[in-house]
Amino acid sequence: LAHARTRGMAIAVAVVDREGALMAFERMDGVPAPIVEFSNDKSFTAATTGASTRDFFAHMDSKPALRMGLANRSRLLVWGGGAPIRVEGEVVGGIGVSGASEDDDVACAEAAVAACGFG
Repeated sequence: LAHARTRGMAIAVAVVDREGALMAFERMDGVPAPIVEFSNDKSFTAATTGASTRDFFAHMDSKPALRMGLANRSRLLVWGGGAPIRVEGEVVGGIGVSGASEDDDVACAEAAVAACGFG
């Protein structure tokens, strides 16, 4: 949120545990309702796959069968802005940021993980 504020962005941020259950959420003023769902789905995807949403997309886009199967999964979202949260190499949760450009969402998620001292 601090990263977004200093850059004049309005975002929604969701943090989930390793199974994708919502643990924390914040929505800045002016963020539309669909963005809330996107941030939740990005955090779910990152936590349950153990990959950033951007990396998960690269994997799923690598084969037609994976790409087709992804279309049938309601909570998996492959837009950048989701990052796994790791403690000592183990995925313990995920963060999802949505509301800015894809690159800005990624930067905000990465800044949050780094600011909390997670990898």
